[in-house]
Amino acid sequence: MADFFQNGLIATLHRLKQRPLESLEAELKRFSRKRPMALVLPTLYSELEGEALPNIIAELRQVEYIQEIVIGLDRATKSEFHFAKTFFSDLPQPHRVIWQDGPNMLKLHELLKHHGLSIGEPGKGRNAWFCFGYILSAGRSRAVAIHDCDILTYDRHLLARLFYPVANPNFGIKFCKGYYARVTDRLNGRVTRLFVTPLVRSLKKILGPLEYLDFLDGFRYPLAGEFSMGVDVLEHIRIPSDWGLEVGVLSEVYRNYALKQICQVDIADEFDHKHQPLSEEDPNAGLSKMTIDIAKSIYRTLASMGVVFSEEFFRTIKATYLRTAFDFLEKYYYDAKINGLDFDRHQEEKTIEVFIRSIIIAGEQFLANPMEVPLIPNWSRVISAIPEFYDLLYKSVEEDN
Repeated sequence: MADFFQNGLIATLHRLKQRPLESLEAELKRFSRKRPMALVLPTLYSELEGEALPNIIAELRQVEYIQEIVIGLDRATKSEFHFAKTFFSDLPQPHRVIWQDGPNMLKLHELLKHHGLSIGEPGKGRNAWFCFGYILSAGRSRAVAIHDCDILTYDRHLLARLFYPVANPNFGIKFCKGYYARVTDRLNGRVTRLFVTPLVRSLKKILGPLEYLDFLDGFRYPLAGEFSMGVDVLEHIRIPSDWGLEVGVLSEVYRNYALKQICQVDIADEFDHKHQPLSEEDPNAGLSKMTIDIAKSIYRTLASMGVVFSEEFFRTIKATYLRTAFDFLEKYYYDAKINGLDFDRHQEEKTIEVFIRSIIIAGEQFLANPMEVPLIPNWSRVISAIPEFYDLLYKSVEEDN
């Protein structure tokens, strides 16, 4: 059982008791008559061959309150795309598979490029962006949720609790972030525990009171890939195409909406998914690349608020982060031991050392390329530049399916 403590700028919706799933889903079904719901599943073809996705499909087959499911399929050949359509055909809900690497979608990439609209490199952010665009073009849904396709512990409770805050017409919530405890026989969630939280706390020490940093610090799991929102949010936010997606979305929501319209919700008692390698030798892969992208996303947002960065500033961040991260390591050690969990202090310290490098590399890249445009344009701008783009996107996806 969770506590009911509210300790941040946004509302936290706890998991205080085991509410029967049937009761929750029945309420969502009533909500769906006025607020039709869509689910986005960004996936790599390789995940169709994993152990998580078949169980996710089996669980989704039993969900009756969703009006449509949009699957964004990345890194797939033509034959793999056809296999994916068969794979997802078990879903009883209306659904579409967007073949991100198909000729129809590549023509749309070229059209956007011709109009000077950069959609960045292939990745989860770009995949999700096109899925959001298809939902907007179809015009069937009023609430949207997105979650990863590598969740090994997936069940329908997760989705119901994720949708509920934005689906309930009495709440007035525009954006909801899921959170959960990343615990198995050990503490997981290394990037949140040992990088994001210590980095945000370090920046608060250096910069002093700043509402944006308090906002980020209030999320219990800011890197969760599970969030829901009103469909109108999709039109106005700009998102990164890289690993900075989750933090970038939070930054855009902070900029565009009142704090009372944002919440976080406990969606699972246990949560486990694919673990990325640390990649200490390669800053362009694994958690090394992830943390560099996340740090740059935070730096860019702070710069847009008037914070001035320099090489000296990043050296200060490095020193402050190191002390803060090691202080957190001690707290996690105590927490792990009292709960009888494994705790590899050497590996934890090694991880912090890799993350220190990420802070410096991100700073160097940020200073070296001030003209970088890392965010995909929002859909309002796309339609302003290419008024017929929704129709083209909708037609392309329908043809492929």
